[in-house]
Amino acid sequence: MMNKLKPTTGDRDVEAFLDSLKDVPVRSQGQPAGRLVLAMDATMSRQHSWDTALAIQANMFAEAGRVGGLAVQLVYFRGFRECRASKWTPDTASLARLMAGIRCAGGHTQVLRVLKHLRSEAASGKVNACIYIGDALEESIDSLASVAGEIGLLGVPVFAFQEGEDEIAETGFREIARLTRGAYFRFGADSADILKDLLSAVAVYAAGGLAALEAHSSSRGGTATRLLKQLE
Repeated sequence: MMNKLKPTTGDRDVEAFLDSLKDVPVRSQGQPAGRLVLAMDATMSRQHSWDTALAIQANMFAEAGRVGGLAVQLVYFRGFRECRASKWTPDTASLARLMAGIRCAGGHTQVLRVLKHLRSEAASGKVNACIYIGDALEESIDSLASVAGEIGLLGVPVFAFQEGEDEIAETGFREIARLTRGAYFRFGADSADILKDLLSAVAVYAAGGLAALEAHSSSRGGTATRLLKQLE
């Protein structure tokens, strides 16, 4: 079962922010145009690139804010069976500040818990896309594939971004992307600019669908166009 951000000693600022989200309204024009789950591996193997990742993700939220109408939920795992999910919020700037308070901790990957949580969220309300960022995979790919297939039937593409070149992680991430009709990309920690553009393109897709991504691709080209080709 997914932990709904139960307090821990090092996360007091995070908990205060999440409590405040209960009073954050959705934009007055109506329901958000899109809902995006941003899921992250926060285990110790990512420590060397964590500050870079946080900066990239903050840029993605800024891009999503320019599109407008995007509600985001942050999911992350670390440590001993710690897997947390934030409330849904359209306040992407505050969510970026929330992420800045998360620190890596040693532990095994918990991708299956993330996928089960995504399945549950999609079953209870429309989720337009999920971004997953990680560098390792220590779980049964068959087990992950079973849940990923169900997520695909619910219409939620998973965009898997792999740091590093772990072959097992690549196999698993590619399979998750295939079964959900998402996309897979692999970059090293030094590819910040490319990953930033891809994350921005995914945020545009979640908020406005293919039409918004096509417009974004026309103005930006490059990596946005690559993502568009994988989705067509």
